[in-house]
Amino acid sequence: MLAILKKELNSFFSTPIGYLVIAVFLLANGLFLWIFNGDFNILNAGFADLNSFFFLAPWIFIFLIPAITMRTFSDEYYSGTIEILKTKPISDWHIILGKYFASFILILLAVAPTIVYVYSIYKLGNPEGNFDVGSMLGSYVGLLFLAGTYTAIGLFSSTFSSNQIVTFIIAICISFLLFYGFEAASTLFGNSAYTIQQLGINEHYKSIKRGVIDTRDVIYFLSIICVFLSFTKLRLERE
Repeated sequence: MLAILKKELNSFFSTPIGYLVIAVFLLANGLFLWIFNGDFNILNAGFADLNSFFFLAPWIFIFLIPAITMRTFSDEYYSGTIEILKTKPISDWHIILGKYFASFILILLAVAPTIVYVYSIYKLGNPEGNFDVGSMLGSYVGLLFLAGTYTAIGLFSSTFSSNQIVTFIIAICISFLLFYGFEAASTLFGNSAYTIQQLGINEHYKSIKRGVIDTRDVIYFLSIICVFLSFTKLRLERE
């Protein structure tokens, strides 16, 4: 698994992909949070918190993470190297987890510089340091669970085709449906609305954002990740 992980990380940073992903994530958030005048601008909000960032980041991830994962298996299919991989003395799980953690580490590297935002909020508070630390930490934990879920979805989607654009679109559609689809569908149901919402990612993400790490939310995210990684293994076995 470590060999696959190192190989994937090297492929990210031996080409502009890794640097581009980090730059796009930070640039998009930086422009909306600090430059553009609008509802997301922290300086115009009148109070020191990062709610705008934790609202924007999941939507940026819906497009950014599929862009990272779209090549993980589709590139192997296109170049024919998947056959070489499967003849090596490593299991399918080692291949899947190596690629999964490589993509997840790249996302962590993109999120890490946003700690600067926390310091900025700390200094902007009146008095200095006046912000909800528990909610901030919970929001970061929720964001990482969300990133892990999108990564598993992207990995699964990349097994569908050797065309990276196709896998990119599939990953976006699945991620969007799981993140917002159930919440949107819940408006069509009366008494069952809450139950429908609980099936979606956004409801559990918002729960963790409040600063309370509920085991139900953790189990939900881990279950979704395990399900899509298992689907990925099934796809590899079929191939």
